[in-house]
Amino acid sequence: MIEIKVPELAESISEGTISEWLVNVGDQVNKGDSIVELETDKVNVEVSAENNGVIHEFLKEPGDTVEVGEVIAKLNDAEDAASGEGSSPQQTQEQSQGESIEQEESAPRSEKKSEENTTPEPSFSKEEQNETNRPIASPAARKLARELGVDLNKVKSNDPLGRVRPEDVKSHANQPSSQAEKTETKPSKAQKTSPQTSNASDEKSDKPVERIKMSRRRQTIAKRLVEAQQTAAMLTTYNEVDLTAINDIRKRRKEKFLEQHDVKLGYMSFFTKAVVGALKKFPRLNAEIQGDEMLLKKFYDIGIAVGAEEGLVVPIVRNADKLSFAEIERDIKSLSKKAQTKKLTIDELQGGSFTITNGGVFGSLMSSPILNAPQVGILGMHTIQWRPVAIDKERMENRPMMYIALSYDHRIVDGSEAVSFLVKVKELLEDPESLLLEG
Repeated sequence: MIEIKVPELAESISEGTISEWLVNVGDQVNKGDSIVELETDKVNVEVSAENNGVIHEFLKEPGDTVEVGEVIAKLNDAEDAASGEGSSPQQTQEQSQGESIEQEESAPRSEKKSEENTTPEPSFSKEEQNETNRPIASPAARKLARELGVDLNKVKSNDPLGRVRPEDVKSHANQPSSQAEKTETKPSKAQKTSPQTSNASDEKSDKPVERIKMSRRRQTIAKRLVEAQQTAAMLTTYNEVDLTAINDIRKRRKEKFLEQHDVKLGYMSFFTKAVVGALKKFPRLNAEIQGDEMLLKKFYDIGIAVGAEEGLVVPIVRNADKLSFAEIERDIKSLSKKAQTKKLTIDELQGGSFTITNGGVFGSLMSSPILNAPQVGILGMHTIQWRPVAIDKERMENRPMMYIALSYDHRIVDGSEAVSFLVKVKELLEDPESLLLEG
């Protein structure tokens, strides 16, 4: 029997949550096949089989928290699978049941008569017998019970061997409400740990509500955002940018740019270059606080906030000061696609020095971004709106305008420095040619 353990994930990650099993008990797997998806604080990781064999048993279920090095499943190697050793609990029960039937058919009539007066004991695997206070149930039944908020200890099994199956869970869940109230006076363990949703009634009201357990990543995001507001002296300063010049460049160059580089010329490359240029002039915004020291970073790894299904992630564009516009656009496109398909790696999320977040893609006109700790600066972009702008005392023109916001840690960044930084970003964006020299 081979133990499947949680592998080393990253230096800063010691545990994860089982998101879903990618195989079933009894499935044949080869070395390198993905068998389970783990959700960590930052990314989802697929654990691969290190040996060939047949899945014997799951020791953990979706929603369970597991630590690095912990055994989560067992695998029969090729020889065991061929000989039938270490069969799964279900296979063991079925084989035992089949053998008892054969014995009954071949036994003398006198023995059969004596056996009718005795009740056969269910046959379970040693692992199942040793799990006290834990009902014997199939993985599918356990998953369904978590989704429906059903306590497996209170489910009546119709299986001759006492194993709870999905149909038993459904039957229990569909029983009359008066009977269910008698058997479910306390919330089950499955209800407390379920990553799924459940319909319930608020204890203080008869109004319908839906109780949803936050995913591990959502909990981490919530914790870090609260910590950022509690530990940093965070302030926000605002300005606005006229994007006429950038729009003109994009209009003139977009087709040739796409043809040459196989990527569109977007706004993010301009903003990334403008931020790099401003950071070079105001280096304290490219720093972090470590104890009583200020760590000034001499590199420009810019985080680009991306909204994913399970929450905001901030993948990093490395060495943005050394990249061309096309390389920046290509990196952002690749990282965004990975974020949407849950393919980001830990390395792609660690070590940024400054962050840009674009709420404008969702229609935000103005907001105050929260620092991405331990960074001390974050730039917020917003939606582009055509507004009348005074060109001089006599002329007005409609221009594509965007509000921008800089949130900063006042512990090491002075207000005048933050305002000057944002003005520098504005100047570089309104004179895009200067980005070639300062960005």
